[in-house]
Amino acid sequence: MLVSLFGIQPIVATLILMVAGRGVAQLITSGQIITISSKPYSFIGAGYWFGLPFSIFIIAFIFLVASVITRKTAVGLFIEAVGSSPVASRLAGIRSGTVIFIVYVICALLSGIAGIILSSNVSSADGNNAGLWYELDAVLAVVIGGNSLSGGRFYLSGTILGALIIQTLTTTIYSIGVPPEITLVVKAVVVLAVCLIQSEAFRNTAAAKWKRKRKAASEQGVTA
Repeated sequence: MLVSLFGIQPIVATLILMVAGRGVAQLITSGQIITISSKPYSFIGAGYWFGLPFSIFIIAFIFLVASVITRKTAVGLFIEAVGSSPVASRLAGIRSGTVIFIVYVICALLSGIAGIILSSNVSSADGNNAGLWYELDAVLAVVIGGNSLSGGRFYLSGTILGALIIQTLTTTIYSIGVPPEITLVVKAVVVLAVCLIQSEAFRNTAAAKWKRKRKAASEQGVTA
């Protein structure tokens, strides 16, 4: 509602509700880590099925449903149209506010499922540290997957690949003995680099400088 109805910038609304959500979780748990002893609940994030983590099957099912809805129906076209230009899509007859609202609701639902998987994996409810800095991993998975941060283009398979690359990067950093604190710095640098690469203004500026350097080098060669 903050984004679709009241027109608040998405990043601002996200930060507001992220802080508020963690604050509500700490109020509910009184700032304590609540241990969960339910075996069926623990099976969601820590159980195995046919030799594979059960959470993989959950992710595969969600990915399959999302792929069918966004690529086999008009929903994906509506999302891309609204992401490219909410005003133009509204003038074309698409209820852009409704599409934005539904997409955010679905994102909230999937975030809740991710929280359940994380909570069941550690068999506890930790409002202080559970999921901390996961928003950076989410952004990194999106940009590495080739999705446009300005909207209008998304690739579900690319996002999955981006998430796998992030986990590989994290595991590699830990395995070679790099302090965990540096992991956030590395991820931030990667996000910044990918965002710069996606920026048309940055690409144009870099290309112009490269052309000037080549021109200057060629002129120096001719003079010599």
